[in-house]
Amino acid sequence: MPNYRVSFAKQILGVPFTVGCVEISRARDPGRAQRAAELRFARQHGVEDWRERADRVAIEAAQG
Repeated sequence: MPNYRVSFAKQILGVPFTVGCVEISRARDPGRAQRAAELRFARQHGVEDWRERADRVAIEAAQG
């Protein structure tokens, strides 16, 4: 199973600023990796929903 890197960004005045990244190993597909990363990101930042800290999410397959 591939590894994924999921980046979270906050958009300020139309410019996205990265606020965090989560590495997910062994996800079946990009959708599952994104959901797992959203949960982990929220837990790391002490919020219930990742959208409280970020506006955008981007996923990419990581080399590994």
